[in-house]
Parts: sequence; C-alpha cells; structure tokens
Amino acid sequence: MERLTRRTDFRAASTGVRASASAFVLQARRRAEEGPVRVGFTVSKQVGNAVERNRVRRRLREIVRLTADGEMRIGHDYVLIGRRAALALPLGEMRRELDAALSRIHAAERGGRGRHEGTGGARERHLHEAGSPRPKPRQKPRKG
Repeated sequence: MERLTRRTDFRAASTGVRASASAFVLQARRRAEEGPVRVGFTVSKQVGNAVERNRVRRRLREIVRLTADGEMRIGHDYVLIGRRAALALPLGEMRRELDAALSRIHAAERGGRGRHEGTGGARERHLHEAGSPRPKPRQKPRKG
C-alpha cells in the first residue's frame, strides 16, 4: 500500500465514488493503470486543533492498516476525510464503518445499487457540486 501525497491525486479521488460514515467520508477512484492500493488522509481545521487533527489522522491510518488486506482493491485510490466523531468512536466501530463504506463503494462500482439509493449510500458527485437547481419561490401576485 502506498500513500497519496500530491494534491492532484486527492482532487482526482474527489471525483470518484464517496460513502459517508460517522467518523469519516471515504472517497474512492479506480485508476487507469493497475498498481498497489494508494491511500490518502485529510482532516480539516474544523475538526479541532493540531493535536486533535493528528489524533484523528493516526486513528484513520490504524483502521486502514487493519483493513488493508481485506476490502481495498488493487488499482484504486482511496481518501479518508476525518470527522470530529473519530475522536470518540472506538476503533472497532470505526473499522466496521470502513468495511461497510468499502462494500458500498465497490457495490456502486459494480452497479449493484442506484447512485443515491437508500440512506448512507455511495455518492458519485463532488461534495460541493451543485445538484438540481432549486425551484424559485412563488411570488404573491401584485395588487395594482
């Protein structure tokens, strides 16, 4: 397993399939070339100070280390975006969430479920990408 370090790799993974969990968001993208699994970790400043962010990052690295030989597939890039809940959640629960997120992502790749079907399903659009346009609010007819 290799680490993702370049920003372009993180951005490419953000265009792939995503699955949310309480402690993290998992993004995955199949690369054009075969090769070892590559994993990247990111934790924003909204999670907390540097000590808390590093603790979340270490916990994410540990669950990936424990899961690496299982569900992660060759030729894929994975990015885990840490959330504040990762500080309080037991490692066993985080590992179960990672296994569930990986199975949802790979099921979406196989076409097993619809893109947004069910609660907590994998999403294929960027987090900040605009969805369908909102309908304009109805205006009251003017008197006059």
